[in-house]
Amino acid sequence: MSIFKAYDIRGLYPSQLDEDMSYQIGRATAVHLGVDTIVVGRDARAHSPSLSDALCRGIRDSGVNVVFLGLVSTPMVYFAVEHLAAGGGIMVSASHNPGEYNGFKICREHAIPVGEAGGLKEIEALARAGFGEPTGQGELSDADITTPYLAHVLSTSGPVSAATFRVAIDCGNGMASVALVPLLEQLSLHVEPLFFEPDGTFPNHEADPLKVENLAWVAKAVQDHNCDFGVAFDGDGDRAVFVDGTGRPISSDLMTAVIARRQLEREPDGLVLYDLRSSRAVAEEVERLGGRSSMCRVGHSFVKAEMREAHALFAGELSGHFYFRFSDNLFADDAIAAFVNVLAVLQDTGETLAELVEPMRTYHASGEINRRVSDVDALLNLVEREHEAAPLVSRLDGLYVSYDDWWFNLRPSNTEPVLRLNLEAGSLAQMERERDALLARMAEYAPVE
Repeated sequence: MSIFKAYDIRGLYPSQLDEDMSYQIGRATAVHLGVDTIVVGRDARAHSPSLSDALCRGIRDSGVNVVFLGLVSTPMVYFAVEHLAAGGGIMVSASHNPGEYNGFKICREHAIPVGEAGGLKEIEALARAGFGEPTGQGELSDADITTPYLAHVLSTSGPVSAATFRVAIDCGNGMASVALVPLLEQLSLHVEPLFFEPDGTFPNHEADPLKVENLAWVAKAVQDHNCDFGVAFDGDGDRAVFVDGTGRPISSDLMTAVIARRQLEREPDGLVLYDLRSSRAVAEEVERLGGRSSMCRVGHSFVKAEMREAHALFAGELSGHFYFRFSDNLFADDAIAAFVNVLAVLQDTGETLAELVEPMRTYHASGEINRRVSDVDALLNLVEREHEAAPLVSRLDGLYVSYDDWWFNLRPSNTEPVLRLNLEAGSLAQMERERDALLARMAEYAPVE
């Protein structure tokens, strides 16, 4: 399987991704972007130093300057690209994947993603073809962008007086703590810290908060220390999942609505985007608050492109990505910005997270269900014909069908050979009935082993 994915580059070290390939990717990215300067940051995996060194050599051997940030989170790379007016940026990380993996997230000017549809295929072709002798020698410099980055994050929430809150924070030995530690010193927050030490072997648990089992530690800390809420970050600090004061996980679509409350205070009629797997409660809450809402495709490159085109104020995905319009040019996901916005909402409302979320728990969701199917297109076409009389049928992202009292989305994965089902209904019985009917259809197309 190729290490070049839909949104990034990712593979096992060193069998799929090694220093030689890293060098070629550096040269290929420099050639493809055709810019003067590229920002590079890395995570704490054991092989990230050697891979980032090789990457930087490749960039410089193509005559492009490198500004090296050292140990940072992915959102810090996005910020640095804009702050330093660089032509692009690369984060050396495999995000939430286990420690034996590594990879690269690439962006161009204004932190615009470079994915499969935006240049990654061209970079792959160049890297696999290889390069000969160096064509130039770019300069290498270091930069510490922590202080301006913290001001950048806090600009999204406004003043936060957090001294009255007690919060459990699980960094999962990932990169969120790099900026969180100095941020927490400014906030005077009462913190129960979990796994703040960056460690690319992830010795305590997977740095993937989307898996409920990885929230056990933060949930227990919330309960043991009577915290107001808890938050768990992923490996490279661009996703966050929240639990309430009882330790109960809160789905990220509902957190989109919570954070939108603060953003809509900045721009009362602002546009909030939510991915099409999200509960109807998100749009209902945004519109109740006076904002405008719109569905968008799943995937950070699609969300950011639509935010930029529509000049959206804020966006959220079910995967725990929260996107902010930091400026007219910078639209980026940032888990720490999401965290400080939650603090600001609790401060403003005087309500607990559970109290804010409970009124939105009006629907019953299936959760995301993955199934392998032998012919995705045939199945989607069949299901579409069966539901052609529905009030709304869309191919925005896979197949989206909406009735007055329920909806579903069948979406091919961009990273795995599976079809993903998400469904929501007004009652539990209806959700289970419609879910089971669709799963039965999917079973008819199960691949023959």
